[in-house]
Formats: sequence, C-alpha cells, structure tokens
Amino acid sequence: MAAHRKLRARSLGGNTARTAATLALAGAATATVFDGTGHAEPQLTTAQVKTQVDRLYREAETATEKYDGAHEKASAAQHRLNTLRDETARRQDRLNTARDALGAFAAAQYRDGAIAPSWQLALSSSPDRYLDDAAFAERAGHRQAQQVNQVRAQLREMERLRGAARVEARSVRSRQAELKRQKEAVTAKLKQARRLLARLTPPERAKATTGAPAVPVTAGPGGRSAPAPATSGTASPGRATAPVTAPTSRASAAVAYAYRKLGSPYVWGATGPDAFDCSGLIQAAYRSAGISLPRTTYAQINAGRRVSRSQLQPGDLVFFYSGISHVGIYVGNGRMIHAPNPSAPVRVAPIDEMPFAGATRVA
Repeated sequence: MAAHRKLRARSLGGNTARTAATLALAGAATATVFDGTGHAEPQLTTAQVKTQVDRLYREAETATEKYDGAHEKASAAQHRLNTLRDETARRQDRLNTARDALGAFAAAQYRDGAIAPSWQLALSSSPDRYLDDAAFAERAGHRQAQQVNQVRAQLREMERLRGAARVEARSVRSRQAELKRQKEAVTAKLKQARRLLARLTPPERAKATTGAPAVPVTAGPGGRSAPAPATSGTASPGRATAPVTAPTSRASAAVAYAYRKLGSPYVWGATGPDAFDCSGLIQAAYRSAGISLPRTTYAQINAGRRVSRSQLQPGDLVFFYSGISHVGIYVGNGRMIHAPNPSAPVRVAPIDEMPFAGATRVA
C-alpha cells in the first residue's frame, strides 16, 4: 500500500523560493536584453551621425540608379509585350477571315458533290460552257490552294508571336521583381538615415545634413530660385559666381534649365518637372535642350565624349564615386548644379565635395 501512496508536493519555501525568484528575474533580464529593450542605443556624436547618414545616402543613391535602370528596362519590356499582343490580335483577325473563306469554299464543294470532270462533260447540256466553267474552277482551285498555304503560314506566324509574347511576359515579371528589390533597398537605406537623424536636435540635424557649404539662392524671375551673383571673379565656397557662357546653344539651354530648378526637392526616381534625383535632373536638363540622354548615371557617362577635369566646360556632365553613382552638370568656376540627396534640394556646389570619377560632353 505504501508503494501506491501519492507523494505530497513540497511547498516552495526558504532557499528554494529565493532560487526560483532569482531564476525568474534572471530570465526576465535575459529576455529584456535579447529583445533589445534592456539598454539604450549608444549615443553618437553629430560627426558620427553625419558619417553614417552620408554613407546611407550614397548606398541609397546607388540603389536608386539601379532602380531607375530596372524601371527603364521594365517599361521597354512592357512596351514590347504590348506591341506583340497588338500584332497577335491583328494577325488573329486576318487568320479568322481566311479560315471563314476556306470554310465557305469547302461547303460549296460538298454541295456540288465533286462529280468526276469526265462525267460532268458527258452529262452537260452545253459542253462549251462546261469547258469554260472547268477552266474557271481550275483557276479558282489554284487560288484556294494559295489561300490554304497562306493560312498555314499565318498559323506558324501566330505561334511565333505567341511564343515571343510568352518570353517577353517572363522578362516583364523578372524586371518587375528586380524593380521591387531595388525599391526595397532604397527605402530601407532612407529609413535608416531618417532614424539616425531623428536622434539629433534640429541644429545638430542641420549640421549633419550639410555637406560642403551650399550656395545661397535668391528669388529670381517668376519666383524661381536663382544663384546669388558673386562680388568678384573668385569663387568662394559659399557663393556662386555668374554662370559662364556654355560653348554650344544646347549646353547653354541645359545649364539654364538646371539654374531654373535650383531649390527643387530631391525625390528618388523623379525626373521633374518639380522634383529630381541626380540623373533625373541631368536627363531633364538635356531633354529641354533637345537631347535625349539615358536614364542612369552608368549609361550617361558613356553617352558622349569623355573629357578630362582640366578640359571641363559648362554643360559637361561630371560624375562621382568609383561606382559612378552620382552626377551633376558643370556650370563653370569649379562648380556644378546637382540633386544631392533627400536632405538637400537641387543646388550649386563645388565639384571637389565628392570623389571625382570622370566627365562627359554631350553637346
């Protein structure tokens, strides 16, 4: 009987209770550490935040250029797919018409009974007319044979078009997936940068988001921003000299467009007229001058003739960083107009403020 007696549970008391409480607290503390709420984020100096934010903006801009390129390719693939679908529909209409004609001919043959020509001649009340009709029928038969061959060719062409459309549809889906990946990369970098900047006071934030001294702008004709004129021929870091005359009318038009857009916000993927990313500003400036440029910095650097830094003229495109991820339009006196990043609008800046990678003349 003793072997079957239930053991009475021991109460938690004394050292056992204290041990349990200690373990519970330790577990809670451990959980707090692992879920990230147990300690405050390390305090960064304004300089450290600026360094990290600048890096994130560069990475976001690289992703933006990839996004722009993927968007351009996706749009082209969609256009090709739409063209193929339209052509397929037109061919289908012609094929249906040809099939209807062949069906009518086949039905007529069935109704006539397809009697052998020798018997038809023997039974005819007018042999001469029969012979005329027979010659016409032979010619009609030849035309019908041609129609059959045409239908067969149309069927083959329809299959080719449908195959091409299937391939293009896969390309569109692939481009759209790449577009989504690059968009997610851009937005992730920008969110990180915003979180870092949110930890600063407004004065610290202004300091962290200011690169090389920006050129002050004043209201120009029609309320547009225009560069403040220099008081001397020497370009100082904080002021813009008067624009130097561009060597060609198209380059001059592109530079003038860029000046009119000073103060416009940076928006990734934008090509104007009211907001831009860096390559979008360049594309829009030269589009206004009648020149079509590619969408991305990687393509724009190869769109014209390469020039050295010492040969720069207003209107030349200037590129930065080893990955060719940023571009501006040169306006003379060692300065450019560019769309820097989401923390700064379109502005005039020294070309020395970023690592120079090359230059191209397109006009």
